Amino acid sequence: MRIGNTEVRFLGGPLGCLGMILFSVLASVVLTILLNVLL
Repeated sequence: MRIGNTEVRFLGGPLGCLGMILFSVLASVVLTILLNVLL
């Protein structure tokens, strides 16, 4: 991913980017379940 003249690399390139997306989706699902259990 390029921002201006600098190249921004995520952890391990495309695989790391995909991993971060998967992690954020999993985290939001887990948080939702926890909130539903607590409330």
